[in-house]
Amino acid sequence: MHAQSHPGAGEPEFKALLEIAIQADVFASNWEHCDRIASYVARMVSHNRTDSLLYLNLFSSALNELLETAFRAHRGEGELACKVLRAGPIDRVELTIPSDAAIASFYRDAVDTAQRPDAAESYMAALFAEGPVDRRIGLLELAVDYRAKFSVREAGRSSVRLVADLALDEA
Repeated sequence: MHAQSHPGAGEPEFKALLEIAIQADVFASNWEHCDRIASYVARMVSHNRTDSLLYLNLFSSALNELLETAFRAHRGEGELACKVLRAGPIDRVELTIPSDAAIASFYRDAVDTAQRPDAAESYMAALFAEGPVDRRIGLLELAVDYRAKFSVREAGRSSVRLVADLALDEA
C-alpha cells in the first residue's frame, strides 16, 4: 500500500492515516455500524488536532453522515472500504462503495447537487420533505454545514469511490 496519494496540479500531498474495510452485507446488517465505525476512526485521527475533543466530535459526525449515505446506497456484495488521508488542515475520506450503474449514477448526481451554489436550498428541501429520507441528505448536510468538497469516480468494475475533503479545524 502506498502511504501517499498522487497529487494533481495544485493539490496538496495527502498522507494515509488509516484504512478499514468491511463486507458490505455485514455493514448493511446493522445501522449502528455507521456510528461505531465513525467513532473508532475519529478517535484514531483526532489526537493531534488543535482541539482534539472538538475535532473528534466533528470528524465522527461527518464520517457518520458519509457512512449513513453508503448504508442507504450501496450494492449488497463486495467490500466497503474507508481510507483517511491528511494534508495539513484537510482530512480526506475516501469511501469505496460496492455499486452498480444505478448506484454510481446516484453518487454522481448527489455530489453534483452538493457542490452547487444552491446546495443549502436543496438541503433544506430534503430536510423538510415528507416521505422517505432523501438519500442525498448526508452529503448535502456536509456540504452546507461543514463546507465539505466532494468528488466521485469509478473504482473498478463494481465500485465507486466517494471522496470528501474536510477542513474541520477551520469549521
